[in-house]
Order: sequence, then C-alpha cells, then structure tokens
Amino acid sequence: MEVMAIARNTGIPSLKMRLLVDTVRGKKVSDALAILAFTPTPTAKILAKVIKSAAANAENNYQMYPQNLRIVKIFADEARTLRRFRAGPRGRAKPILKRSSHVTVVVAEQQEA
Repeated sequence: MEVMAIARNTGIPSLKMRLLVDTVRGKKVSDALAILAFTPTPTAKILAKVIKSAAANAENNYQMYPQNLRIVKIFADEARTLRRFRAGPRGRAKPILKRSSHVTVVVAEQQEA
C-alpha cells in the first residue's frame, strides 16, 4: 500500500528542490533522512519534514513499520509565482519572479526478498 504526504507552496523554486529530490529517490526512509541531515541547505529541512510526515502517516494510519518503508515516488512541481517589480533604467519596471514549489512524497513497505 502506498502512503503519501504533500508540502504545498514551500517558497523554494522547484529547480532547487529537484536537486535534492533526485538524491533521495528510491532510498529507504532512514537512509534518506540521514542524507538530508548532513545537507546544509534550507531545502533539505523542508524535504526531511515531508518525508517524516509520509512515514508518520504510514505508521499511524496503516500500521506499517517505519524501518521497512521505502520512497517509491518523490517529485517537486511548480507552485504559485509571486510577481514583484523593481525600477529599471529609463523609468521602466523590471519583473522579479519569486517561485515556489509543491513537494509530493509517496512511501510504501519494502518487499522482503
């Protein structure tokens, strides 16, 4: 059974989020959290929080063991973009795009081989 958790409007662009998402894809939850604990970025904190939430959902709602969980799917999609403007040359306005992202984590129990 697959269990998921979603973090919406994280405030970090999806391109920056995907750099860490690709490193933890397919790993066990404990291994992914260990990797993120030693990654010194704000992105790692948000990603770790979502992974912990998905593991807690699996444990509390479906009585799965957290040590058997593996990240099956994880992806970061684009979210809302705040548009701000700054003064440019010759009286013009230059746009500043403040992007954010949605992070989705899906975990499932690992099959014993």
